[in-house]
Amino acid sequence: MSYRYKIAVNTRLLLRDKMDGIGYFTYETMQRIVRWHPDIEFHFLFDRSPDPMFAFADNVVPVVLHPQARHPILWYLWFDWSVASYLRRHDFDLFLSPDGYCSLRADTPTVAVMHDIAYEHYPDFVPGMVRRYYQYFMPRYAAHSSRIATVSEYSKKDIASYYHTSPDKIDVVYSAAKDIFRPSTEREIATTREEYAGGAPYLIFVGSIHPRKNLKNMLLGFEQHRRARPESRLRFIVAGAFGWQNSELKQVIESMSYREDVIFLGRQSVEDLARLIAGAFTLMYVSVFEGFGVPPLEAMQSHVPAITSPVSSLPEISGEGALYADPLDPAAIGEAISTLWDDPGLRAEMIARGAIRSRLFTWDRTASLLWLCCEKVLTGK
Repeated sequence: MSYRYKIAVNTRLLLRDKMDGIGYFTYETMQRIVRWHPDIEFHFLFDRSPDPMFAFADNVVPVVLHPQARHPILWYLWFDWSVASYLRRHDFDLFLSPDGYCSLRADTPTVAVMHDIAYEHYPDFVPGMVRRYYQYFMPRYAAHSSRIATVSEYSKKDIASYYHTSPDKIDVVYSAAKDIFRPSTEREIATTREEYAGGAPYLIFVGSIHPRKNLKNMLLGFEQHRRARPESRLRFIVAGAFGWQNSELKQVIESMSYREDVIFLGRQSVEDLARLIAGAFTLMYVSVFEGFGVPPLEAMQSHVPAITSPVSSLPEISGEGALYADPLDPAAIGEAISTLWDDPGLRAEMIARGAIRSRLFTWDRTASLLWLCCEKVLTGK
């Protein structure tokens, strides 16, 4: 078969049962794009043997390039040697990189998806070697790319400002929540609460645990709420793995009066996360910085109110569908929890607003916008 275009895609983050946010972004967008365009050949570039589930259609050619790109030195070797060599050996019309990394030693037209540049705002929250890699290479990737896609207007302005990139070169391709996040019945909610929280209503935080996510202040806010409302049976479930630089958080946990009501579940499957979020009293996501912030959208789609931050991209995504609290003020976070606890009418209103807001974000829309970005490079328009 003669194909109209030949496109290479960085799919190194397509890892069955181990995908993070960017991995899911790659999965949801690429499975749609390759099926919508059977007249285009896609070479999926992996750094280890791929699961067959990622061969979305007959027009996908899986390719394994070594070494496995697991830390900054290997990132450099993989992108600027293995990937560059493969791109140069084949006549590709486009290289699409959903995690924003580029191949500087190849001249293939490139679309880089830069989800955020949090490391520029909070460099101390990133391990030293990773931080140096980002700060050296990411500005070069921005300059090298033919076009950049990102997931919010906030991130577009941020990238344009930090990397002196024309906004006209950057397209916004809003992310989305997975379809599995949906409301539970009253019986399902009761079953989930019994299984995970001894039947009590609970708050939930979802995500990796590191300082930018601000779990410390969310726990302090929870502690304040419980002290102000002694009759409250609320518990706090944390669904995520501990990352780097959490010694201060662990000290806070040890000093909490209500630490027995904080439940650490670790990393959960997407199926369990969907049940946990749908069964929650509210989702806590009072982060200090997000390029998009998917969990509030997952909660709104599940008819669960979200408490989040009025900073970075979060109000752009959540709109009127969430309650906001200053991420640096545990008292404000505690007051937001108490407000929802005291006012069932407001909670019902937040659920209704969130459900409406969540309909604006779909993976079909994301994939369409990403493809439009790619088409601008392919057609030169």
